[in-house]
Order: sequence, then C-alpha cells, then structure tokens
Amino acid sequence: MFGGWERDQSGIRAGQWYRLKARYTAKGLTYEPRQVIARLDWRTAGGKRAGQPDYAWRVTGSGDERAVTLEAPAPEGASSVRIQLLLANAPAGEVVWSGVVLDPMETPKPREVRVATVRLRPNGPDPIARFTELVETKVAEGGADIVLLPEGAPLVGTGKKYADVAESVPGSVTARLGALAKRKRAWMVAGVLEREGKAVYNTAVLLDREGRVAGKYRKVYLPREEYEGGLTPGDDYPVFDTDFGRVGLMICWDVQYADPARALALRGAELVLMPIWGGNEALARARAMENHIFLASSGYNFPSLIYDPAGETLARSEQDGTIAFATIDLNRRYVDEWLGEMRGRFFRELRGDTEVEPRGRK
Repeated sequence: MFGGWERDQSGIRAGQWYRLKARYTAKGLTYEPRQVIARLDWRTAGGKRAGQPDYAWRVTGSGDERAVTLEAPAPEGASSVRIQLLLANAPAGEVVWSGVVLDPMETPKPREVRVATVRLRPNGPDPIARFTELVETKVAEGGADIVLLPEGAPLVGTGKKYADVAESVPGSVTARLGALAKRKRAWMVAGVLEREGKAVYNTAVLLDREGRVAGKYRKVYLPREEYEGGLTPGDDYPVFDTDFGRVGLMICWDVQYADPARALALRGAELVLMPIWGGNEALARARAMENHIFLASSGYNFPSLIYDPAGETLARSEQDGTIAFATIDLNRRYVDEWLGEMRGRFFRELRGDTEVEPRGRK
C-alpha cells in the first residue's frame, strides 16, 4: 500500500535552491497524481529532519513515461537530503523510476502576472459592446496580462434564452472579444453560450494576446435551471499553457463542488479563472485555499475577486462598472511553518481510493 526507494545526498547548503528531476513509468494505478510521490526530505548534520519535506507536483509527459520536477530551497540547518520516490495507496500498482538527478539551481525570479477582473452587469441588446467599452476605458494597452469577464457575457441583460445567443466557437462573439484582447495585448477569458450541432453548452473561452481562441471549457456542473433551459453539460477539466503559466477555467455552479478545482490543480493549473453569475463566496475562497492556487472570479451577483493560495483577498470590487486588479507572483512559495509547502503535500496525501457507500451496504 505504501513504499518506495530512498537515497541520501550530502553536500546540501541551506538557502540554496535545488532542482529534482526524475522519470517514471507506472501501471495498475487508479490515478497517478495522487499515488506516485517524489519528495525531498531535508536533513541536518545529526540526521534529524530540517524544515519540512517538499513534494513534486509538476508532472509532464504522455504515453507510458512521465517526468516530475521539483524546485525548492534547502531549509535552515539542512546539510543533506533524502530523495524519496514512493508509491501510495496502490496495492495493485507498480512504478519504475529512472533518470533521478538533484542539482543546485539559481534562485527563481518572480513570475508576476497582472490580473484584471470585470464587475459589470449590462442591460440592453448588446452586452458585448458594454464589456468592450469598459475594458477599453479601464485597461490600458499592456496594462493586464489576463482580463476576466463574467458568465454568459452575450446573454446577460438581453431577456433572451440560452439558445437565442448560442453560436459556434470560434464565432462572432469570440471574434469581437478577440479583437479587444489583441488591442489590449492581453489574454482574455469570457463566458459564452456555445452551439455544436443540436447541443448548447455553457462555455468559458480563453483568447490569447493575438485574439485567437486558445482553449475552451464546457461547464460540467449544471444547476437544474440550466438543464431545464436546454443546456448540455461538459465532461472534462482541461488546463491551458499561456506565456506566463498554466491556467484552468471553472464556471459558476462548479464552485459548489470540490472536484472541478481539484482536477484543475492536479493537472497543474496555477491560476483558475471563474466566470460566475452568483454563488457562495466562502466556497470560492475555500477552493483557492484547499487546492493552493490563485483564483479569480468575475460575476453579476458576485464580487469580482482575486484570491491567493492562502485564501487572502488580493483584490475585490462590488461596484458596477469597475475592474479589480492584482499582480500575482506564480513563483511565490506559500509555506506553513508546521506543515510545509502545501501545494505539493496536499494532493500527495489526498485519498482517492476510498468509496462512500450507503449505510448497511456490504
């Protein structure tokens, strides 16, 4: 159920950053990101633990072979490190490791991202024009790396139904927003209604700095009102690489449930962008905290918010016609004195192999 390999490496200097790289192949697992564990257990000259262990959470590769990378500073008092390659909660699993290397590296520079999230509820026939006007007025060219608009941007305030404004992606709405993104030299996320064949989806689109569609997410958790309104749910949680980091998208009702944000974080999302209509602010903060990610929201009956991985509010606006701004650092480590850096630890200790069954069921 739990075991692996250990190797001690001496010559560690406290305060120096190190990079662990390793490759592995695995089989017989239910979900690799929770079961295959690589960590650095720092040690003092007397063999006691120094600081807290650091866990690798960046995983790349496809097919049979994966690669893990961990970058971390040696804590105060460390003079050696125990490299641990583990397999957890996997009684039928097998993992084979290779290419294990730990080398010193330069201290990473800040990776700053300027986030802008819109607080506007248009009322009229062309809400996209109102969103465009606000962003044109409030966001200078190059003044944001990514701009977030709310859920259902082509629908709000029009009095129309979902199907009335649904169109293909790419389409006319993404073309208009793409032109805005290109003028502002910013990435952009907006909630739209997407039509594919007979199906209509509640979709969030990601546009790059050139205004091109770089990705889309179809809302997985639909409330009953959206089912009854004719929408079809999505079935995946994709993540997308940008020129500043990896992002994930959620939409409104997704925040009620733990698994959307968790899936995005497990796939490496560092910043989650959430178009929303209205919802529970405490749950949005909890999603940032439990998954140790930055989370930004843009809504109507919900504030425009930007949370950091500790759940602290970096920016907030409830005033219509405003934009909340914050500069975040995706390279900043959020370390608890007693628990360590939780971005990696949380998921490596999360149990995904237990089931909750009805009472009395054998």
